[in-house]
Amino acid sequence: MVDYAAARTNMVESQLRTNRVWDQRLLEAFETLPREAFVPEKARRFAYIDEDLAIGQNRHLMEPMVLARLIQAAAIGEEDMVLDLGCGLGYSTAVLARLAATVVAVEQIGEFVTAATQALDALEITNAVVVQETLTKGYAKQAPYDVILLGGAVAEVPQEIQDQLAEGGRLVTVLLDKDGLGRATLMRKDEGVVSGRVLFDAATPVLPGFERKDGFVF
Repeated sequence: MVDYAAARTNMVESQLRTNRVWDQRLLEAFETLPREAFVPEKARRFAYIDEDLAIGQNRHLMEPMVLARLIQAAAIGEEDMVLDLGCGLGYSTAVLARLAATVVAVEQIGEFVTAATQALDALEITNAVVVQETLTKGYAKQAPYDVILLGGAVAEVPQEIQDQLAEGGRLVTVLLDKDGLGRATLMRKDEGVVSGRVLFDAATPVLPGFERKDGFVF
């Protein structure tokens, strides 16, 4: 039998605190939310592993340290509206909901939408909603957002998603360079212009739909 409570504590102490995650609200979210409730049943014993965890459909639950540092960099306030793009089975949504006023989670796989909604309902998380939409389009119906999280590595952030940032809004993701190496990145919109800075290296799986597009060859 896995002691999930002990595993959560170990994740926080060994994976997060030792890797410059210091935000107390964020650490409390990671230590109290049952990560095992957001992975397929057969993978639950691996829920607290310190690497990306496959959840099916070519999708992954992001490594705890990477997710935590991205969320921390976004500096989410209690009044913020957050867009969680590619929420998978809903774990990132649950974490974000502990920090923000409202979370809109977008997932394009129908069975993931259902599973994420059920998991959030079971935990009585009432300030988050999961909707089905193409990930690369974001969710303009509820824009603008104070924070946008992309739940995987991307070759680029589509302009359509950047446009959904509020003034002063922050977007966090793992951007792939031309060699395919991942760089956790914080982007911010100021006076209508979005700029970014690299936070740290991250070997995060690509979010389907956000792969690098091959150029024309003449």
